[in-house]
Amino acid sequence: MGRENDFSRLELNLGGCLSNYSYFRGLLKESTKLLVLVKANAYGHGAVEFASMMQRFGADYLAVALPVEGIELRNSGISLPVLVLTAGTDFFPEIIDNRLEPGIPNLAALKALDAKLRERGIKDYPVHIKIDSGMHRLGFMEDELPELIEFLQGCTTVRVQSVYSHLAAAEDPSEDEFTLGQIGYFQRCAKAIEDALGYHPLWHILNSAGIERFADYQFDMVRLGIGIYGISALPSVRLTPVASLKVKILQIKHLKPQDGTIGYGRWGKIAPGGTTIATIPAGYADGLDRHLGRGAASFSIGGHRAPTIGNICMDMCMLDVTGLDVKVGDTVTIFGDDPRVEELAEILGTIPYEILTSIPHRIERVVVR
Repeated sequence: MGRENDFSRLELNLGGCLSNYSYFRGLLKESTKLLVLVKANAYGHGAVEFASMMQRFGADYLAVALPVEGIELRNSGISLPVLVLTAGTDFFPEIIDNRLEPGIPNLAALKALDAKLRERGIKDYPVHIKIDSGMHRLGFMEDELPELIEFLQGCTTVRVQSVYSHLAAAEDPSEDEFTLGQIGYFQRCAKAIEDALGYHPLWHILNSAGIERFADYQFDMVRLGIGIYGISALPSVRLTPVASLKVKILQIKHLKPQDGTIGYGRWGKIAPGGTTIATIPAGYADGLDRHLGRGAASFSIGGHRAPTIGNICMDMCMLDVTGLDVKVGDTVTIFGDDPRVEELAEILGTIPYEILTSIPHRIERVVVR
C-alpha cells in the first residue's frame, strides 16, 4: 500500500456488519439460503475484505457482476459458491477454470457455454437461469421458455442450480402491486422450468428491500445487497453503516481578508474577520463529488461539523474550521456514523450506492472491530 494510506482509509466495521447480517438473517426461515452481493468491489467496501467476512459469518453464496470480480475472489482464497450475474459469452473458459457459476439470461449464452463444456467433456456444470419478470434488462421472457426448456432437456453439460429474477421497485410501497405481479410472473416461469427438468433448482427473487418488505416470498434463497452495507428500505429501521471514510488533516491556514480567495476558480471566500481552513487529502478522484464543495456538505472533526469551502480538487479539499480546536493530523470523517452516507446522497440528489461505489482502490480498506 502507498504512503497515502497513512492518512486516508475506508474503515469496515466488523461488528456493525455482523449486526446487519444478523438483522436480515433474522427475517428469514432457517432453511432459506443467503446470498450476499459483493459486486463493484463490494459496493465500494473492498470485495476481498468483505467476502472474507461473509464467508466467516456463514453466507451460502456470493454474487459478482463480472467474471474478473469472481476470479479476484478465487485468487484471494474465497471458496464460497460465486454467481456471476453478467457472465457474457467471452469468458466462459475463465469462469470454468475458476469454478464460477454463470447467470444465463438468454439461449445464445447457454449455447455458447454448452459448446465450451462439451469441448472439455464436462457435465452437470452449475448455471443460474435469469427470468425477466419486469425489470427488462436481462433474462428470459415467459414466451421464450419453451425453447429454453427444449434445449435444457437435451443438454447434459449443465445443471440448473437456480432460477432467479430481480425486483424493480421493492422499496416503494406505491409499486407493491407491480412487485407482486413480478413475483407471480417469476413463480410461473420457475415452476415451468422445474416441472420440465424434473428436479428443484433454488428459486430467488428478493433483494434487500424485498427481504424487508416481502419476506413471504423468500423461496429457497434471497440476495442481500445494499442492506448488508447498512442501508434499509424501511424508514423505521436504522442499520449500522459498515464503511467510514476517514482522512487526516494535512495543513491548517489562518487566512486574512487580504489573502484573497481559496481554491480553484476563487470560489472560496474569506470572511471579513478571517477564515481558518483545514486541507484534507480527499478529492473527486477519491469519490468526493465536486457538488459537495462550496459549503454544500460538512464533515465531522472531533464531534463538530466543518463545511467545505471552495471547489473540491482532484486529490484534496478544504474545510472551514474557523473557531474549532483542530490540528494537523486530526481525523476527519467524510461519511460513517456522522455524517451518514445517506446525508451526502440527499445533498447530491442520488442514492448511497453511487457514493459508496465511487471510492477508488487507492483508498485502503481496513477491517476494524
